[in-house]
Amino acid sequence: MSYVDPQAVADYARDGAVVIRGAFTPEQVELVRAGVDRNLAEPGPLAAVASAETDSGRFIEDFCNWQRIPEYREFIETSPAAAIARELMQSEQVRLYHDHLLVKEPRTQQRTPWHQDQPYYNVDGRINVSMWMPLDPVPRESTLEFVAGTHLGPWLMPRTFQQEQAKWFPEGTLEELPKIDDDRDAYPIIGWELEPGDAVWFHMLTVHGSAGTTTMRRAFSLRFLGDDMVHAPRAWRTSPEFEGLVDELPADVPMDHPLFPVLV
Repeated sequence: MSYVDPQAVADYARDGAVVIRGAFTPEQVELVRAGVDRNLAEPGPLAAVASAETDSGRFIEDFCNWQRIPEYREFIETSPAAAIARELMQSEQVRLYHDHLLVKEPRTQQRTPWHQDQPYYNVDGRINVSMWMPLDPVPRESTLEFVAGTHLGPWLMPRTFQQEQAKWFPEGTLEELPKIDDDRDAYPIIGWELEPGDAVWFHMLTVHGSAGTTTMRRAFSLRFLGDDMVHAPRAWRTSPEFEGLVDELPADVPMDHPLFPVLV
């Protein structure tokens, strides 16, 4: 059974980001909502507020909770998310990397700065995809935006979102991200108004970001690894950090570990 139109596969390969309308049923969306409610009531050890204390809303993040939030686990195991990932990646195998909760409360001013995800991670390889599904309607002005084609490279310097510090790769070792918002018309920016049930899918190297929001914007994200993705231990703390993994999994091998189950 195919879940993805061939045009979407081609769009993903070209742009590094695509929207899949109606990817999930209302029941599947409600399942994730229940998981998010549980997650917010019982934050995990990696939970953090990613907005300033002076912000009129909060930007809350949490990572790696699928093993302790039963609703997340059920969604991962029973929804078509992994099957969609497989078709978009054109991969024989789909492995879960991690889950990521992102909640912007009403009136949150903190934008998510333009960035790539993979430089923050402990994996190398080209075959991957992330899913970002909203649990609330998302207007175009508050949606996740992408710079089409940036998944083809190069890697760009990862920095902390508020202080813009280089806590990962040393200063000068990667090309700096351009000042996209200074001249938005110069870049092929894409993004979509979204409803619950829709999801956007993007490569870990696709430059993306989003504005603040006037309304509640709860989103649940899953990261998937394809056939060529391998462990890449770093000399610094990755985001998220997998404590002790470097002692259990050698470098440059597939992520064959209980934390990263094969789904398809």
